[in-house]
Amino acid sequence: MDILTNTISLIFRPRQLQIARYAQEADVIQHKQLMHLLSKAKNTTWGLKYDYKNIHDYQTFNKRVPLQIYDDVKPYVERMINGEKNLLWPTTAKWYAQSSGTTNDRSKFLPITSEILHNCHYQGAFDTVSLYLRNHQGSHFFTHKGLILGGSLKPSAMNNHSFCGDLSAVLLQNINPLANLIRVPSKQIILMNEWKSKMKAIVEHTWNKDVGNLSGVPSWMLTLIKAVLKHTGKNDLSEVWPNLEVFFHGGINFEPYREQYKALISSDKMHYMETYNASEGFFGIQDDPADKSLLLMQDYGTFYEFVPFCEVGSDNPTVLPLTEVKKDVNYAMVISTTGGLWRYQIGDTVRFTSLYPHKFIITGRTKNFINAFGEELMVDNAEKAVSKVCILTGSKVKEYTAAPLFNLNIAKGCHQWLIEFEKEPESLSNFALLLDKELQDLNSDYEAKRYKEISLQLPEIVIAKKGLFYEWLKSKDKLGGQHKIPRLSNDRKIIEELLKLNQA
Repeated sequence: MDILTNTISLIFRPRQLQIARYAQEADVIQHKQLMHLLSKAKNTTWGLKYDYKNIHDYQTFNKRVPLQIYDDVKPYVERMINGEKNLLWPTTAKWYAQSSGTTNDRSKFLPITSEILHNCHYQGAFDTVSLYLRNHQGSHFFTHKGLILGGSLKPSAMNNHSFCGDLSAVLLQNINPLANLIRVPSKQIILMNEWKSKMKAIVEHTWNKDVGNLSGVPSWMLTLIKAVLKHTGKNDLSEVWPNLEVFFHGGINFEPYREQYKALISSDKMHYMETYNASEGFFGIQDDPADKSLLLMQDYGTFYEFVPFCEVGSDNPTVLPLTEVKKDVNYAMVISTTGGLWRYQIGDTVRFTSLYPHKFIITGRTKNFINAFGEELMVDNAEKAVSKVCILTGSKVKEYTAAPLFNLNIAKGCHQWLIEFEKEPESLSNFALLLDKELQDLNSDYEAKRYKEISLQLPEIVIAKKGLFYEWLKSKDKLGGQHKIPRLSNDRKIIEELLKLNQA
């Protein structure tokens, strides 16, 4: 570790000790978060509605406040955007993170209060660097530049009171000016609205800079890396940025992209670290390079609850606080935050791999799964299977989506996979067979439905033309930033749109 990084790293030591408390004090920490939230919001319109001043324990909170989805809080958010105060949270929200959901054309606007901005999102960034430095004693982190590939801000204000943009853009817009001294490119470039122009400008202004770390969504960062290599005529990013040492990634599963990154960045000092920073809050950090699980961040002003995935959507689902969850069960995450979201179902599903400290993996979305035949296929299963099959076949997958395909004549069906390959396998039929085998190994419900083809037949693979998913995202005005392809769908709406484009 160089002198500058070593000196600055001393600032992070106290926080490293605080994070270590998660392993013993999760119940105490989470109770404190809940009581703080209730106390702060007791005189808001929402707090008065549910009599927050007389809630003193989790059991009462659980009974009194119903679970929420965006449509439930949307009327409050719209009033906040138009200038009304003290509705969901006492602090006025000037900024709103526009959701990146691709399965619904309606945008969601999530309040970014000063508390959630500084004590959650920015604290998460601070802790990410803190844990990285703890794990990599030889880092030269602060002697090189960081490249953050974020989204864009809308060119105009929503009104006189409020502004919106992708979460990453909102964070960059409000970042401490000191951070800009170790970041490239300029704020003006990184917040550009038109994606192609922005990518070109980023390449032209960063290829000759001393970049040491990257931050962004794996799929879009890969696009930028290839553009940098094309611009410089190099085949390896280590030749362009020899001091590159870490990629902080999030937004989508990294596994399908890992081999491509290894091929393009050959340096043996390159590290990869996952974070879970959603529009609703910053929830997890990979604290151990040898473990792909994420440490649940317990003291960011977020109170966590969990609903067993099998009960999502039921009239009276079981809801558990953090201290009552079990390992190896799929849960839908529910949060209450300093952003004014109360018992809010964010749509992500997780599975705990460790308790005390609580560590988890993101298994998918409550709307992104396939269960048309009782197979309960989650995104986590799909990503692992695709990644393994790519290794076995020497192929490279750029993007994909899958959905059920029904054959009513024989009362059976299959999963139809639309895949855009970076490098196609020699045999598509062999790819399908291996994919099927890996899915059966990963998912016993899928295996049971595949047994003697009782209800589920071999997967069908359709090759997508080059640039199909890019074209589809462009048609939805969802290029760049945090926008991503829905991997699995339980209906055929998305895949039919893509298949139609594929034939055009």
